[in-house]
This record gives sequence, C-alpha cells and structure tokens, in this order.
Amino acid sequence: SPTITFTGTVNKILHKNNGAQSSIISRSMPLFMGRAAAVRAQTKGKTDAKKSKVNALYGKRIIMAVKNGGSTDPNANRELEKLIKEAKTNNVPVDNINRAIKRASDSDAANFAASTFEAYGQGGASMIINVLSDNPNRASADIKLAVKKNDGKMAETGSVMFMYDYKGKVTIEGVPDEEELMEAAIEAGCDEMELVDGDEEGTSIVYTGPKEVGIMMEAVGSLKFSSKGVIAHVSKAPLQVTDEEFEINMGIIDALEELDDVDSIEHNMLN
Repeated sequence: SPTITFTGTVNKILHKNNGAQSSIISRSMPLFMGRAAAVRAQTKGKTDAKKSKVNALYGKRIIMAVKNGGSTDPNANRELEKLIKEAKTNNVPVDNINRAIKRASDSDAANFAASTFEAYGQGGASMIINVLSDNPNRASADIKLAVKKNDGKMAETGSVMFMYDYKGKVTIEGVPDEEELMEAAIEAGCDEMELVDGDEEGTSIVYTGPKEVGIMMEAVGSLKFSSKGVIAHVSKAPLQVTDEEFEINMGIIDALEELDDVDSIEHNMLN
C-alpha cells in the first residue's frame, strides 16, 4: 500500500508504478483564490458570456479537427472524437457541436490557427493570452491595443512563459475527500496530482500531468463528482498584488476576454 508522509501543509503519497516512484501531492492552500472569480461572477451577463466563449472555442477547435483529420466521422478522426467528448463535458450543446462539424465541411469555412501572446500587468503580474483566430493580424492588433489601453505592457516571446508550468487542470464541482481522491488517482494510473481550493466557493481544482487529464477526470467521476478538464499554464510563483494593482490588471483581463479571438487568459495573481 502507498506510504503517506506529511511535510508542513503538504500531504504526499509515494507509490511505485512499474518500478518507478511517482509523487501525488495535495494542498489545503489554494494556488489561485480570492477576488478574481468573484468579480467575474457578479452578474448573470458575465456568466452567459463565459458560456458563449466556451461554446465558440469548441466550435473553432472542432472545425480545426475536421479539417486537419480529413473526416467528419469521430470514429475515423480521433482528435474530433476527443474534442466532442471534451465539449460535452464542458456542457456545450449537442446542436452547437453538430453545426460546427457541418460547417467544417463547407468550402468557405475559416481556417483557425492557435497562437500565444505574453504581457505584463501592474505589481509584477504576468499574463499568458491564448488565441485561436482565423485572422492572426487582426488578433495581434486587437490584443496589443487592449493591453496598452488598460495600462499593461506586451512582453517579449518567452519572457513570461518560462515562469509557468504546463499542466492538466481539472475543475471539480464539489470538495472531494483528499485521501479518497488520491487513492482513486493512483488506481486510475495518475503519476502527478495537486489538489487546491477552486476559484468559486464549493469547488476544487486538481492539477495533473498534461497527458493525464482524461484519467484524472475518470478518477474524479469514480467519486461521483462532475468535472471539467483543460490544459493550462500554471504559475510557478504566484504573487499578491495591491488592491489598486489588482483592479487595473482585472481591467486588462476583462478587455482581452471581450475579444472574439481570445480564448483564455492565465495569470500569476493570488488575489
């Protein structure tokens, strides 16, 4: 059976998998908590806008998968099959999924390309801006303008990215028992896990390896919790900014999120 050791606020389970030692960690301290989620969740309008953003994102990804895979049949297009499952997990309506698949077959369907921009806010805050656009020049111009107008600064490529880890991020609707989730994760075959408080009250986030999102979601599901999974950039050194700096930085993020070409923004603020 796994050996459990305790170091400060971190509970670590060590186990052997095919002769290799793996580490699963849970924390009672959240990595990203505080006012950011509360600010966004204040009105129903912002919630609806967020849903529309998710629906549009998967619509674009599905079109890319059909074009790249050469087939509208998920049985013959593994990337499409994967995206359909992810879209359903993230509550994208089936009608939206079917429309995106049909649209991808049209001769005038747009070609979308993924790109990433990096920026600085106030108080040492940094941001990674994830884009999926059919017009890279428009996307670049709109992002630079939004950042500049809201007192931010664009960063050189790579100057922000190295401060983040690329991880799987599973958001859980509920607060699972830490030990039960650890055991379920081990049973599912996960080698990496970090459990923290969620952005919203009554939720949790578990970080895992980028290739382990699916099996981590299965582990969460085995405990009767629903979840949503993505691949995300997670700050190696989250920081606290002042209230004034936080408001300015949230202004940058809100302006970017209003752009159709921007899919998500990741940052290093603890607030």
